[in-house]
Amino acid sequence: MARRVKRGVIIAKVKPGSEDKVAEIFAESDRSELPELAGVRHRSLFVLGDVYVHYVEMDEDFEQAVDQVRDHPLFKEISRKLDDYITPYDPETWRSPKDATAREFYSWDADGD
Repeated sequence: MARRVKRGVIIAKVKPGSEDKVAEIFAESDRSELPELAGVRHRSLFVLGDVYVHYVEMDEDFEQAVDQVRDHPLFKEISRKLDDYITPYDPETWRSPKDATAREFYSWDADGD
């Protein structure tokens, strides 16, 4: 049986018109060792107005993956670069990337899992 992929969705605010720059920052990071260190297998970025949606598929739970790389220089670097473009969806409650993670409340797969 194939290993089940873990999914995560991060919700934030994005500076309007900065999609190309944000994509460039992630493309650079995705060429580094960081995705492998965090177990990331797929990433898609979406925008609706000023709402930023970051969908990721990984080997582990999102929170575990972030905890593993939080202190890594490459994680700190991408976080610093994104600070100019991405801000918390709810600044009142945001303390870490975990606070921006959407909670999955329904899932369906065609293969019956």
